[in-house]
Order: sequence, then structure tokens, then C-alpha cells
Amino acid sequence: MDPDNPVVRLCVQGMAAEAEGRADDARARFRQAWDIAADDYEKCVAAHYLARHQPTPAETLRWNQECLDRADAVGDERVRGFYASLHVTMGSAYRALGDPTAAHRHFVRAAAHIGDVPAGAYADWTRFGIADGLRTTRRNGPLAALLERLCARGELRALGVILPPYLGDLGTEEERERLITALRMVHAARWPADDEQQALGAVISELMGVSG
Repeated sequence: MDPDNPVVRLCVQGMAAEAEGRADDARARFRQAWDIAADDYEKCVAAHYLARHQPTPAETLRWNQECLDRADAVGDERVRGFYASLHVTMGSAYRALGDPTAAHRHFVRAAAHIGDVPAGAYADWTRFGIADGLRTTRRNGPLAALLERLCARGELRALGVILPPYLGDLGTEEERERLITALRMVHAARWPADDEQQALGAVISELMGVSG
């Protein structure tokens, strides 16, 4: 985004105010950005930030939808890298409203756009936001239950191997294979207790069945 654009400048100022705990000032900057926005691109940028300071989940969803609609109206390279984040915010809004089905649909769409986000810290943050959304909007399976048991027991060796691919899993075949490999390594090392080892073997078999 162009840092000299007046809408972008106001949004940067709003984020600075937000970081300093001045929520009212942040909201005022974002609202001013929306008011002066002259086209769909600027409206898209302003709506994205304005959605952060809404009093209800329904209003948050409304502004996130406004942002997404404006991005669709722009429809060019300027917004291509926005979509992963936009669908994360839509998914988060639907999740807050208690609609996991709609939320999951947007997290899946976000995953489809992650390749359009330039590599770096923001892409990593977005990826983990998507993976978290995918996990929290689908039925918890045996792997989630097993990880809870490993956490409760403080089995850090196993968790250190499993959690990186688990937390970053966007559901692609490559990432599923990476997770299966990590689980197999832990299984071969026999770090889990006997009952956990059995559960781990069942998880691996289930994941291999899904991937096959």
C-alpha cells in the first residue's frame, strides 16, 4: 500500500493509537479514513480497519463484508494479496457469531489465497490464523484429544515435533504428509505412554486413509 495515500496514512495513525491503548482515537482515525475514501480501493482499506472497532459481532461482520465487497469491486492486482486476510476476518466474525459452518467456509477460502501473500512475517501470521480457524471450526478429532493429553503430561519432546506442522496445517496434501511424518517420528521414538502410543498409531492410520 502507498504510505503517502491519505487513507493509508490515517489507518497507520489509527493502528499506532490502537497499539498505545487509545481505542477512541483509533476508531476516529479509521472512521475519518472511511469518510474521505474516494474509490473502492480506499474504501476497502478503510473498512478493513474500521471493522476492528465495532460494538457487536454483527457490526464487525457487516464491515468485514463491506471490505470484501469493495475488494471484489476493485478486482485487480492491488487487492490480490488482501484476500487471505479478508477471509480470515470474515471467518473470525462468523465464528464470533456462533456460525462455525460459515466461518469454516471462509477459512478454507483464506487458505486458497495464502500463496498470494508475499513471504514474510505477515504471511506467517496469516497462515497461522487460517490454520487456527480451520481447527476451531471443525469437529475436534482424535489428534486434538491426543495433543491435550501430551500437553497435560508435559511431553515436550513429542509436542516439539508435532506442533509446528499441526499448527501450520492448511489442509493441503503436502502439509498433511508433513504432519504424518512428524507423527511417525514420534511414534518410532516411543515417547508417548503406552495408551498414547496406541492412540497415536490410530491417528496416523486415519490421516493416511484421508490422504490416500
